[in-house]
Amino acid sequence: METTPQADWWRKSTVYQVYPKSFKDSTGSGTGDIQGLTGKLDYLQELGIDIVWLQPVYVSPQNDNGYDVADYRQIDPAFGTMEDFEELIRELKKRGMHLMTDIVVNHSSTEHPWFQEARKSKDNPYRNYYIWRDPAPDGGVPNNWQSKFGGPAWQFDEITGQYFLTLFDKTQADLNWENEQVRQEVADLMIFWAEKGVDGFRMDVINLISKDQSFPDDDPAAVPGDGRRFYTDGPRVHEYIKELYAKVFGPYNLVTVGEMSSTTLEHCIRYSAPEEREFSMTFNFHHLKVDYKNGQKWELQPYDFAELKELFTRWQTGMQQAGGWNALFWNNHDQPRALSRFADDGKYRKESAKMLATTLHGMQGTPYVYQGEELGMPNPDWHDISEFNDIESKNMYRILQERGLSGEQALDIIRERSRDNSRTPMQWDASGHAGFTSGTPWLKVDRRYKEINVQAEQIDPDSIFAHYKQLIRLRKQEPVITDGIFKRLDEGHPQIFAYARVGNTETLIVVSSFSGTQAGFSFADEFWSSRINSQAAELLIGNTEQTPVWSQSLEIPPYGSYMWIIR
Repeated sequence: METTPQADWWRKSTVYQVYPKSFKDSTGSGTGDIQGLTGKLDYLQELGIDIVWLQPVYVSPQNDNGYDVADYRQIDPAFGTMEDFEELIRELKKRGMHLMTDIVVNHSSTEHPWFQEARKSKDNPYRNYYIWRDPAPDGGVPNNWQSKFGGPAWQFDEITGQYFLTLFDKTQADLNWENEQVRQEVADLMIFWAEKGVDGFRMDVINLISKDQSFPDDDPAAVPGDGRRFYTDGPRVHEYIKELYAKVFGPYNLVTVGEMSSTTLEHCIRYSAPEEREFSMTFNFHHLKVDYKNGQKWELQPYDFAELKELFTRWQTGMQQAGGWNALFWNNHDQPRALSRFADDGKYRKESAKMLATTLHGMQGTPYVYQGEELGMPNPDWHDISEFNDIESKNMYRILQERGLSGEQALDIIRERSRDNSRTPMQWDASGHAGFTSGTPWLKVDRRYKEINVQAEQIDPDSIFAHYKQLIRLRKQEPVITDGIFKRLDEGHPQIFAYARVGNTETLIVVSSFSGTQAGFSFADEFWSSRINSQAAELLIGNTEQTPVWSQSLEIPPYGSYMWIIR
């Protein structure tokens, strides 16, 4: 397969996602900032992190926590100054680490100067930077597309008598990528940051930038029937990304990851295969929808373990066969904590957190660690809707009650699904507010911070933090983790997820229990005799004091997880 100028240095890397508002406050303002992050780089270096993904710190009214950008080239004073940002880059480079920044260019804030100009008149030079449509014949919205945050995807502008498209919050106006000037503006702003020393970009909902230009109504009887099929992986999306590669990604040798909303495996292969010259890798979210009842985020059900394993297997094998590359993750700023969602955040919290880590880090792709994941931070306790900050959660709390749920029923759903579950402040130590701030934190700190914090875990050789350090180190040491062929081994076991990574001379085996009870597991005769036979397996990492005796049939304790290698 042809290699690109990007080479593949990021294939053995681990990325750490920083949600700056909640990471570390250096000023006592109650919100995290750039200097707070810079002051904690030694911690990330100890963990073994290669790439720090910093979420948006641009000027923003913060209606969607910085994903509503009002100035793409300025640092929001709430996070610090451009000098702070430049110092962060210098300090990362001193440690041999790289900075990946978020770029949000499906939409901008309605406070952005482009939009402020665009709404002045229909013939303003910036009018075509956004997507405008006349009202429907009845004076209503142009079509029946729905916003990702609830309600119609169109907002009426009184000044010019037209609607503008908002696939997310009503203050996030979708940019018109059909306009070549918009595409050039995006390339220019990315070059601006690359010239400052940024090594990569995470592209927010980037597969939504190309819309069906007829803007048809969706079939209300279809599922989900909200219009997404007319703008997801749209008609010109690959053309647009190739253009960015040619102008920015390739010339600056950047690592890039595309966040893909409601995408397909086939598209992600195209987005990430090196010969396509688009992205280094892609995020997809299918595995994080296995507890969505009827595919709906705001309806609860126990997660479907069989489906979870099937999705991992399909994406591992599909991307591998076609030369694509996965961004591996359980957690991010938009998801509840995986520990609370897929395992046990109480009695078996430590084992569960290590199990989830081992399961993910043995797969092919570049793993992402979301802040606090390496400590086993769970979903916090929520008592009242007033404790939440997230705009999506507040909207849905109202909408769920409008649909007939009681306040308590709606709150139960918000507790499980809210993005604020992952956004509570990072827990540094057992002092007030978990050492996050000397002021009043913008979002509450979880009550368990005195037991679950960085300071406690750094001195415990058996901590979740120590486990992550070891996994990150193993990825660099064992080539089979990068290159081995994925082979599923558990054949539909109701408690166990097991797979191998088969190399030319080595075989890596991962066996994980997602159950709170002991589980028996046997390797299939064919695999055992052909790949293993009588060879001894070396345990690379495990999460229980007693490791199962290596044999064809294993007894796995609750949430037990083990990685062996046969050389």
